[in-house]
Amino acid sequence: MAKPNELMTMKIPGNKAQELLEDIANWGNTTTIILHGGCVFEFKGHFPKGSVAQGFYNLKGESGFEGHLNLEKVDHIAFQDKQHRGQQSYALVFNDKDNDCMFKIFVGRNTEGQLLENQVTRFKELQRTYRA
Repeated sequence: MAKPNELMTMKIPGNKAQELLEDIANWGNTTTIILHGGCVFEFKGHFPKGSVAQGFYNLKGESGFEGHLNLEKVDHIAFQDKQHRGQQSYALVFNDKDNDCMFKIFVGRNTEGQLLENQVTRFKELQRTYRA
């Protein structure tokens, strides 16, 4: 459920996760938030490219961000568009069947804290594509 200051503009099925992650791997610097067991882990940098093997989408990053995603656990992905600390933010939120957030990937910002326009454009293009 969306919080009062949050607008989930749309949701798409979890079976679109791999194609979204493959696209995001080409965006440049993003911020990935991973929620687990009451902890919040944050990674800023290029979301790594992945490949499927042994039932997982395996991330192999050059910057140290690696992992193994069980994409079958992703029930749906929400396009989040909201204000955060007085600034606009955009994120793709990967949720499980209980609507719990597994992880989020935020549109990146430059050194002045401004959203990267090419990523905002791509985020909105993806919204339009999946809405159609």
